[in-house]
Amino acid sequence: MNISVVIPLLNEQESLKELHDWIAKVMQSNRFSYEIIFIDDGSTDNSWNTILKLSKADKHVKGIRFLKNFGKSQALHAGFYEASGDVVITMDADLQDNPEEIPELVSMITKDGFDMVSGWKKKRYDNTFTKNLPSKLFNWAARKTSGVKLHDFNCGLKAYHINVVKNIDVNGEMHRYIPVLSKNAGFTKIGEKVVKHQARKYGETKFGIDRFIHGFLDLITIWFLSRFGRRPMHLFGALGVIMFAIGFGFSLYLGLDKLFLNPSGRLITQKPQFYIALATMIIGTQFFVAGFLGEIILRTKPNKKRYLVKDKLNF
Repeated sequence: MNISVVIPLLNEQESLKELHDWIAKVMQSNRFSYEIIFIDDGSTDNSWNTILKLSKADKHVKGIRFLKNFGKSQALHAGFYEASGDVVITMDADLQDNPEEIPELVSMITKDGFDMVSGWKKKRYDNTFTKNLPSKLFNWAARKTSGVKLHDFNCGLKAYHINVVKNIDVNGEMHRYIPVLSKNAGFTKIGEKVVKHQARKYGETKFGIDRFIHGFLDLITIWFLSRFGRRPMHLFGALGVIMFAIGFGFSLYLGLDKLFLNPSGRLITQKPQFYIALATMIIGTQFFVAGFLGEIILRTKPNKKRYLVKDKLNF
């Protein structure tokens, strides 16, 4: 069994050697063929030098260094692109994810037939109010809007069949919603496993309360893209037609009222209802045009690279 371990990182030099040794021990004790892909997302410490040393000492270690910090989603995208294993494991570089979970995660993919398995940090060691409550709200909203029944969408420890990572597009800040992206791509057998969570040993967390605000905004985005990303006219066109019809119908009523029911009354242009109807028709037209433009953009958009790689090791 060939395993790819994909690890995005930012300024985690203290933990990399220990993490590498731990993963290597687990892999060798289970007789897995493996590769460890470190993606340095623009670190400003000595993380890349540590990866260089690890790659010279261990041929299983591969490295990708971004030109600057492009974000975790882009780092995962780069790692998924290079991964060659039958099963792909993702984990964070801060030693809070336990490599001892890897064999069972692999078994759930290869023997139980799951497309992907997401970790669930049921017992956390960073259980502060600023992280716990927003996380619960975020996971609840994600379950309700996506239909994917997971307790912990944002857990970094996940396992994937290789077909999944080669057929999903992780971009922006969508790493939180990889299970949803997988479901939308047709990989619907998604499992969950309670995993051990460990207190951070070195450094400080790179995420603050703002990640949950961004997370909810991304949730709205992915809901829209999953429903209307390939057919924007179905939303904007429908809204445009409805609003235009309402405005036109109201304008027609005002015209008929002036001609036949109240010809001696005020001019139509002196009634505020006329301007409401006119604004409704204009907004409806704009919605329709937005849907039309969305369809054009969708069919003509270029395949633009979202990150720049500075160095690669052992590829």
